[in-house]
Amino acid sequence: MSRQEQKLKTRQNIINAAFTLLDENRSLSAVSLREVSRAAGIAPTSFYRHFKDIDELGLTLVDEAGLALRQLMRQARRRIATGGGVIDTSVDTFMEFITANTNVFRLLLREHTGTSAAYRTAVLREIQHFIEELTDYIIERQSVDHQLASLQAEAMVRLVFSAGAEALEADVPLRKAIGSRVKSQLRFVQLGASIYKG
Repeated sequence: MSRQEQKLKTRQNIINAAFTLLDENRSLSAVSLREVSRAAGIAPTSFYRHFKDIDELGLTLVDEAGLALRQLMRQARRRIATGGGVIDTSVDTFMEFITANTNVFRLLLREHTGTSAAYRTAVLREIQHFIEELTDYIIERQSVDHQLASLQAEAMVRLVFSAGAEALEADVPLRKAIGSRVKSQLRFVQLGASIYKG
C-alpha cells in the first residue's frame, strides 16, 4: 500500500471511529480528540496529520453523512426506474438507511439544531442538496416549473426527515407504521402539488 493510500485509510478509520462514538446520549461536541484517536487506533498527535482539529472532523462527518444518504437516495431512484413506486421505494430506502446507519442519521438530526453554528450550516447545506436533487427529479418527472417543484421537494424532504427522527428510536412495528404514515403524507403533498395553481 502506498503512503497516500495508507493516509486515506487512516483518515477513513478516524471518520468511522468518530461515528461509532456517537449514540443517543452523545453528540459531536461531547466526543474528544483523544477518544476518537483511541477508537481509531492512532496516537492523538497523528490525528493532526488528517484534521486541523475536532471541529474540522465534525464538518467532515456531516459531509460524509449527507453524501451517504444522497447516494442511497440516488440508488432508490434507480430502483424506481426498474418499476418500483417513487414514494414507496424512497421511503423504504430511507428507513433501511436509518436502521443500518443510526449514528450517521442521528448526527444530521442532532447537529441540525445543535449549538455549533458551523455544524448547523453544514447540515442545512446537506438538506438543501437533497431538496435540489429532488426538485430536479420532480421537474423531469412531472413537467412543472422550478418554483412549484422546489416547494414540493422541500415539503417532502422535511416530512421524511421528521419521520426519520421519530423512527430512530422506534421498534420494528412502529417504524413500519411511521413509514406507512409518511408515505400517505407524501402522497397528499404530491396530489396537492398536482392541483395547485399558485
